[in-house]
Amino acid sequence: MFEKYLFEFIGTMVLILLGGGVCAATSLEKSKAKGAGWVVVAMGWGFAVMVGVFIAGSVSGAHLNPAVSLGCALAGTMDWAAVPGYVIAQMLGGFVGATLVWMFYKDHYDATEDGDTKLGTFCTMPAIEGHKLRNLFCEIVATWLLVFVILVFGVDANAVHLDPEGQHLHIGMGELGALPVTFLIMAIGMSLGGATGYAINPARDLAPRLAHAILPIKGKRDSGWGYSWVPVVGPIVGAALAALTYVLIY
Repeated sequence: MFEKYLFEFIGTMVLILLGGGVCAATSLEKSKAKGAGWVVVAMGWGFAVMVGVFIAGSVSGAHLNPAVSLGCALAGTMDWAAVPGYVIAQMLGGFVGATLVWMFYKDHYDATEDGDTKLGTFCTMPAIEGHKLRNLFCEIVATWLLVFVILVFGVDANAVHLDPEGQHLHIGMGELGALPVTFLIMAIGMSLGGATGYAINPARDLAPRLAHAILPIKGKRDSGWGYSWVPVVGPIVGAALAALTYVLIY
């Protein structure tokens, strides 16, 4: 199990290094990628997940997300005893990944005066303030979609199997590995990310938010703790509903 936890840590660290990195690259002052836009951010996060899955997939299953681990456990595809270790590894990976982003772009953080911009490279905040219940709904729906589709990738029709005559091998979408999840993350970001920034992952949001609070970032604002529960509770509820949906349908 230690090996699985280690790969969850490394995979999540790389996920946040690349995902937080694209946020920093497209928003911080004097970055060559500044202003590249939402499509680049959504694609960057998709590719970040892809790399994390390639790293950890063959060892730990590459959950890289406490909500995914919870959903798998509730759906019966993961042992409950492994969940705490997975979550701890993911959270530590998220914290280290966010710290690496700050170290990498340190000069650009120093050159950026706006505290909101700096915070946005670590964690999510809503596009419109003051609607936490609606923001919670958005995170629930987006995470439900993420976890439900990931679970569906594992059903028989999406796996390698022989036809009824046992003569022809069929390879389903789920056997393409990281590629379907990459497109799924991009689709969620492009379609459902505009309201809350689509955290859909407590290790992507809470762990980097803690890093923002702790690191000596020049000119930073508060870490948005009044909103911080939304991108944690939303993904947890969304994952639970996704597992329920999966069990009822499949």
